[in-house]
Parts: sequence; structure tokens; C-alpha cells
Amino acid sequence: MKGVHVEDNTVGVTNDDSGGAEYSLRLFISGASANSAKAVLNLVSVCDTYIKGRYALEVIDIFQDHELAQKDHITAVPSLIIKTSLSAKTLVGNMSNCQKILQGLRLTT
Repeated sequence: MKGVHVEDNTVGVTNDDSGGAEYSLRLFISGASANSAKAVLNLVSVCDTYIKGRYALEVIDIFQDHELAQKDHITAVPSLIIKTSLSAKTLVGNMSNCQKILQGLRLTT
């Protein structure tokens, strides 16, 4: 699977799934918009604070990979798909609501 891979403050291209990561995160964005950049920064900040070393983040630009966006039923961006061994959940927005992200990660009730 192709996309930008962000983990432990490094960014690169990945062609595989999350490997042994506890949380598999897929963030759909729309190009280099301010809202997209804010979503990436907000999400990485939350993940590095609460689940550092336990997640794999794939950032996907819907303009470059619209087929994957269609496959994952993305109708709004930024959208985050959180996959764990127990479930999958989708969040929409600029990822500024830390509590909402933590709930999606099942770290709070």
C-alpha cells in the first residue's frame, strides 16, 4: 500500500501495512491545504503523546489516490480511520479534538 508513513517523528514512503503496530491509522487529506496540514500535525502530536511507538500512520492525499478513498468510503476530508485488533472507527475533522481521538483509540470512555 503506497502512502506517506509517519512514525516516531519520521516521514517516508511505505508500501506495506502497519506490521506489528497496535494501532493502524489512515488519515485521508486533500492536498497541501492548511486544514490537511493541521490535521497531520494534530494527529502526530496526540499519537506521540499517548501511543508513541505503538502506531503506524499512513497519510493519503485523495487527489493522488482517489481509488483508495473510494474503497474506504471517504466522503469528507480530513478523515481518520483507526484500526485495532478489535474494531475500526472513522473520525472526521482537523484532529484538533484530542478527547475525540483518544475515544477513537479506546484510551478513554
